[in-house]
Parts: sequence; structure tokens; C-alpha cells
Amino acid sequence: MKHDDFSGILQRVRAFCEAEALLTPLAAGKPLHLAAAVSGGADSMALLHLLLALQAESGFVLSVCHVNHGLRGETADRDEAFVREACAELGLPLRVFRPAEVGFTVPPHAGEDWARRLRYACFEQLRQEGIDCIATAHTASDQAETLLFRLARGTGLHGAGGIRPKRPGYCRPLLGLTRAETEAVCMARGQRWVTDETNTGDDYARNRLRHAALPALGSVNEAAEENLARFCEKAARADAYFARQAATLLEEAGQRLPPKLPAGARYAREAGEGVWALEPLQKADPLILETALHSLTAPVRDAEEKYIRLLAALVRRGSGAVQLTGEIRFRAGEEAFWREKTPDACPENTGFYEPFFPTDGAEYPLSGGQKLKIRVVPAPFEEKIQGVHKKDLKNQADYAKITTLYPALVLRCRQPGDRFHPAGRGVGKELRKWMNEAGIPPRQRAGLPLLAAGSEVLWVHGTGFAAGLAPDTGSTLVLQLELQTMEEVES
Repeated sequence: MKHDDFSGILQRVRAFCEAEALLTPLAAGKPLHLAAAVSGGADSMALLHLLLALQAESGFVLSVCHVNHGLRGETADRDEAFVREACAELGLPLRVFRPAEVGFTVPPHAGEDWARRLRYACFEQLRQEGIDCIATAHTASDQAETLLFRLARGTGLHGAGGIRPKRPGYCRPLLGLTRAETEAVCMARGQRWVTDETNTGDDYARNRLRHAALPALGSVNEAAEENLARFCEKAARADAYFARQAATLLEEAGQRLPPKLPAGARYAREAGEGVWALEPLQKADPLILETALHSLTAPVRDAEEKYIRLLAALVRRGSGAVQLTGEIRFRAGEEAFWREKTPDACPENTGFYEPFFPTDGAEYPLSGGQKLKIRVVPAPFEEKIQGVHKKDLKNQADYAKITTLYPALVLRCRQPGDRFHPAGRGVGKELRKWMNEAGIPPRQRAGLPLLAAGSEVLWVHGTGFAAGLAPDTGSTLVLQLELQTMEEVES
């Protein structure tokens, strides 16, 4: 890249930052204190050089932060050393975080979601220490991947809006650039970068999109990434409009409560939880209702489309519950709709609630001395070679479906509002009703191991995976769950 080309990219970034007010001081006469999140990769190193070029004219105070997740051993330490060296050469102050500093312990099967939570915990620590804004190096390429990932999982208009240019305390100055352009910026400035080796494999769903889906789209149109990113901009503007309508709907529903609230709604209101009248919600335009439900879900968990559908169905029925997390559920009844906290997700003597990571060889201890063992095997495979019995086939699922559609899984016991769609039945129903019909003894129901995503139950011990998850001719990897008793564990 020539200097003139670099100047052109710089001008685009400058115009984007001005249009989105990304580098504007929070108060007159007070400079913006900006920390660039730098991993050492090409995107973040390009961000650093572009911010340095903009610093003189924008007047912000620039520093750097780096998170060593503690997941990749020597290569993670190598990346940290690289960022330290680069910051020393550029004369920029650097803050390095490790998990323990923000109260995190590295779990045995840490994944992308855990790493992201760690990073943002570190960023929040910086904000508490006086940093006004964290600049991250998300690009148009990341935007395109995010859109495809959310569409595959199921998303609404808000999710289709992708990564926003800014939110309180955070900005993304490079959303108008592709990954190829950030690498070109680094080469133009003579800047080396490091490569995270986990980005080259296909273990993560996002990597599979990056290595297969985006190149395929690029073969149709070389501007595919930019076009997908522009679609996100339009979806975000449309979502902002619906968000304003949804806020008005919730305000109206909150003011038109029935004269006599059900006991659960009264307790929720006294505890400071939201309570709304059902009638305005039921009469609302479906798109506005979905946007309103998204705004209620987002503070609790990742607001995937399936949870919005469950809540919309709850509003239409006017009775029942949807459990979003181990603590939070939404209920409806007697003309009211409310959010409440559940004191305990499971009975103390049988309960368990643990994030689940489908990693080969992982083991999860359960109540009663049992243990759940995870296997990830290639498909197709010979049963005898893999040691799989026909009775275990119901405990197998397509690995790509599980990891792509359900990135946040929990191993737990039943909760109010759970729904299950057993394979071969053709219909889904409340887990409570299914347990009655299946003849599961009442004494076993409370402690029965389940695998769930929100209120959607994906696997039940003794029954197997839900409909639609079984391996088929297109499967490349198979997830197998093996439940072992205390005798089998000790043998």
C-alpha cells in the first residue's frame, strides 16, 4: 500500500468517526481518555496506528490495554510480550490484564463466550479507573461474520443490526474497513502483527464461517463483506425506530395494570421487577412486541430469536412461564405479565447448574455419584470401532448444530417454563406435561439431568436429544453424551 492509499483509508476512518461521534469529548474542555484494546493481531495493530494518526487533530488521550486470557500458554505470553514491545516503541502507556485481577478463574473447558466475558470485565475495570471509552478493532469482516452467525442461530431485526459503532463506554472506529484493509495498513506502516493459532482451525463456529461461508460469498461478489456490513447499518437504523415504538408500548403497558394483580406480580413489583398489563402487549404490532421483548431479554442473556419467540408465545397464551437463566424468568397470568427472580433453580439435595462446553473428553460430575462424559467423534464412523452401542444412538447429536445454534448451554435440572420437543413425536410441549406422559416417577423428576439453552431443553437423560439434532448424512462431527454410574466411574 502506498502512502496515498493509507491517507485514503485514514480519511475514511476519520469521516466514520465524525459521522458517528466516536471521538467526541464527553464534556467541553475535557479531553477524551481513550484506551485501545490491542491483542497484537493485524486488526488491533491497524487500529493503534490509525488512532495515533487521528490523535493530534482530535485531542484525545490514548493508552493501550491487553488481556492475556491464560488459555494458550506460551503463545499467549508471546502475544503479551509483542504488545509490550510495540507500545514501548510507540511511546504509549500499556495496561495488561490477567484473569485473576478481575476475579476470574480459568475453567477447564473455557471457550469463546468465557474469553469475551473476561475481556469486558477488564474493560469495565478500566472504565472504573478513569478511562472514558474503550476502542475495539471490530471490522466490516467481523460485522459480516456476526450477521451470518446470528442468522444461522436465528435472529430478529436487532440482531441483524450487527455490531453497533458505539455504545456507552465503547467505540468501534474500524467498522468501515475489511480485514484485508487492516493488514494493508500494517504493511504500509511497517508494523508486524501476531496470529492467534486458534483462528486457523475450524473448532469454533465463527471460524467455519470465516473459512468457508465468506469466501463462498466473495466468489459471487468480491464486495460481499462490505454489502453485508451495509445491510447491518440499515437494519440497525430500522431497529432504532422500532425500539422507540417498543419503549412507548412498555410504558403504556406499565401504566395500565389490572386493578387486582396476581400474587406473583405483586411480589415482583414490591421487589422492583417489571410488571406490565397483558392486553396492550397482546394487541401490539408483532414487530413492536418482539422489539419490546428483546429489550427485556437483553439485560438478562443473549437475546436470541428463540427466546423472543418463547416470550411472544407466552404473551399470546396469557399464562405460564419462560425461564431465561437460572435466576430470571418471565411469567404471565390474570391479565399481567412480569419478570421475577427464582430463589433456587433446583432442589438443594438434587440440584446442579453448570455451564456446558461440548469438548471431547470433558467430564461433568452429577448428583448421586454419576458422571457425564463428552465425546466428539468424526462421522461417518463404525460403531464397533468407536465403541458405540445402538442404545446410545439417541444420545448423539450433530456437533455443528449444537455449537452453531446453541452457543450458551447449561447442564441442569428442570425449571418452570421448560419445553421439550422429543425426537419422533412431531410436537413440542411443556417439560412438566411430557414427564407426566412419559411416566417418569415423580421422585426422579427434580434431579433428572437436562441439557438446555434457556427454556429450550435439548437433551434429557434416558430419552436423548430433542428433535432436529440427530446426525445426518451431512454431519462431519458427532457429539455423544455418556452417563456413567458410580460403579462405572470407579471401575
